[in-house]
Amino acid sequence: MKKTIRKFAPAVLVLVALATLSFMAKDGVTLRLRPQQGKTQTIITKANMMTMMEVQGQTMNMSQNMETKQTYTPKEVSDAKSVIETQIEAIKLTISQMGMKLEYDSEHPEKTSPMLAGQTKEIEAKLHKPTSIAYDALGKLTDDSEDQSMNQLGVVIELPEKEISVGSTWTNTTSQENNGIEFEAEITYTVTAISKKSVDVNVSGIVKGQTEDVSGTYTGTASLNPQTGLLINSSIKQNLSMTISEQGMSIPITVVGTTTVEVK
Repeated sequence: MKKTIRKFAPAVLVLVALATLSFMAKDGVTLRLRPQQGKTQTIITKANMMTMMEVQGQTMNMSQNMETKQTYTPKEVSDAKSVIETQIEAIKLTISQMGMKLEYDSEHPEKTSPMLAGQTKEIEAKLHKPTSIAYDALGKLTDDSEDQSMNQLGVVIELPEKEISVGSTWTNTTSQENNGIEFEAEITYTVTAISKKSVDVNVSGIVKGQTEDVSGTYTGTASLNPQTGLLINSSIKQNLSMTISEQGMSIPITVVGTTTVEVK
């Protein structure tokens, strides 16, 4: 009996290995936006940024850490369109500049630093305000979104039309804003792994200024749900350089930081 088991075990291991290789060598997957209707999930976004600017020969640094908790619920889902309701539940903000530390926590507003009072009013006006956003099957905004300018659902990216496999790439161009300056980011996704649970990609991007002198890069990783087309998590590093004009002066600014997204 023991001899039979010894002979049988390697055969089982070979079959398991072949099955694994067969799965890993699958042709690929076609990503489409199809979230689970009625299922509410929470997005935790953490952004840590350092801004450095040079003013009249002096360098000024400002660090900013912000954590946002946002929920979303797919209200209508079909092969052609998904309508997702989303709202911001909470925001934490810490700013350090010139020896000062300013803090804000929407869940404990009584602890808000007085110097942030003006900014926090704008933030609080957006809290707990549901917004419906409509996307087509590839994750593009449709005309019947309540507010197309409020495309703040960071778990939706534009998906490729064709089937993808390991090594496939696709590129999207998005409009973004930093320090009041608008620019375009050309983001390329490269598939590194495909499984039943996730499509893993490397993320790289370049920044192009629309009206101002802006340049920069994005690098990182992300995972997508192959069944829903939604982001599972991501970690992106950014490095931006820009020049702004203020009171007749040209002020060089560099922004470096990391943004992570996790869906729970």
